[in-house]
Amino acid sequence: MANEPENLVLEYLRRFDGQMKGFDAKLDRLSADVRDLSVRMPSVEENLAGVHRRLDRLDVRFDRIERRLELIDTPHGGVSE
Repeated sequence: MANEPENLVLEYLRRFDGQMKGFDAKLDRLSADVRDLSVRMPSVEENLAGVHRRLDRLDVRFDRIERRLELIDTPHGGVSE
């Protein structure tokens, strides 16, 4: 009987050790994913800034087109539809 509790404790310790190894592997993958995101994020931000610049230029061009076609209010107060 003295041997049973010792084996039972060892069995639980082995299970715990196996679970911890699995946890460590998952944590390593998660850490790698976070590192990858931290490397890629500046590129995403830069690309997004480029999209915003392009949209701003398009907005200016559309305003110019609308003014030339007299589709919007002009500074002279004239309105055409």
